[in-house]
Amino acid sequence: MKQYINFCLEMKGAYDEYPFGPEAQVMKVEGKMFALFSDERNSISLKCDPVIAENLREQHAAVIPGYHMNKKHWNTVLLDGSLEPEEVESMIIHSYELVVKSLPKAIRESLSGN
Repeated sequence: MKQYINFCLEMKGAYDEYPFGPEAQVMKVEGKMFALFSDERNSISLKCDPVIAENLREQHAAVIPGYHMNKKHWNTVLLDGSLEPEEVESMIIHSYELVVKSLPKAIRESLSGN
C-alpha cells in the first residue's frame, strides 16, 4: 500500500489528510478527494468514470463498487496482489485526472503547468 500512497503524493498538488480517523488516509487535490486508503481493508477507493468502473469490476475480482462511497462513481480496489502495480497506478491517475478536470480552469492550468 505504501508504494501507492507515495505514487499519489507525487502527483502535482496532491496531499494527504485523515478526516475519518487514523486508519483512513485520504488523498486530495485542491480540497477534493481522489483516493482513500483503508488499512483495515487493505484497499484504495478511487473515483472512476461510471462506464469504466463497471468494466473494471467485470474484469477484476479485486475491483468492487466503492465501499461506503457513491457506487456509480467510485471503485474500491483490494490490494491483494492480484492486480499488477501498473494497473493500480493507471486507476489512480484516472481518478486524479477526473478530479482535476472538475476544478476551475485557472486551477487546472496551474496543475498541468500550462
